[in-house]
Amino acid sequence: MPAPTRTDGALRPALEHLVKGIVDNPDDVRVRLVDSRRGKRLEVRVHPEDLGTVIGRNGRTAKALRQVIGSIGGRGIRVDIVDAY
Repeated sequence: MPAPTRTDGALRPALEHLVKGIVDNPDDVRVRLVDSRRGKRLEVRVHPEDLGTVIGRNGRTAKALRQVIGSIGGRGIRVDIVDAY
């Protein structure tokens, strides 16, 4: 039995809070829930200077963000970090 997902708006603010905590320009953080044919995903947009911080060395920070979202109920929801601001 798959774990229930929290797509009711709880994941988007949680991810936004996490990302705002690690960037230098927290006012420029945008997180959007996209429901497409390929499934749901959370798109993260940050200031271009903060892109490296959010991705991290070898993608470690991005991977950690994905794991946190998956563990708090977002299993099956992709987290994409979009480089276009």
